[in-house]
Amino acid sequence: MRFSSVSKMVVFAGLLLGLWAVPAKAIAQGGDKVLQPADTQKLLPDNLWYKGQAAPAQKRNSGGVKFADGAYVLTTLVDTSGYSSDVQAKYQAYFITEAPIKIGGHDLPAGIYGVGFIGDNKFVVTDVGAHDVFSVDSANDDGMKRPRPLQITENEGGGFRLYAGRRYVTFSK
Repeated sequence: MRFSSVSKMVVFAGLLLGLWAVPAKAIAQGGDKVLQPADTQKLLPDNLWYKGQAAPAQKRNSGGVKFADGAYVLTTLVDTSGYSSDVQAKYQAYFITEAPIKIGGHDLPAGIYGVGFIGDNKFVVTDVGAHDVFSVDSANDDGMKRPRPLQITENEGGGFRLYAGRRYVTFSK
């Protein structure tokens, strides 16, 4: 009888430890993840539709985030040489979000957009017809070593940073 009580206690303790360990492991594996160009190249199309024409994606200059719930944010620079100069001035990258996000305090619904860093330290978001959705202030990260043409990093205060060189905006889900 004593063996049976000890066995039950050991099994019960094992179950408690197992239940305690599973959520901790799920949290560690279930967080948001910054994607590198090698990750996003498989997800992005070769040609991107914007303002009535298709342009090649510069997939080597891409980035993204995979959120814990499986939704993606993907972005890539675009070869805009076939566009008019007014479109080129504000359309530098293709931006896809599968979930609503906030950029610089503005709500952005799930969808496909054109984005760009423009003069006066502004970041502009346009729809695929090249109509302005909103613009926000961008910041400059003078401390960034080896800036890339486009990248996404984690933001120290939560969320993420979308960079073009040393200029960036923050976004979060």
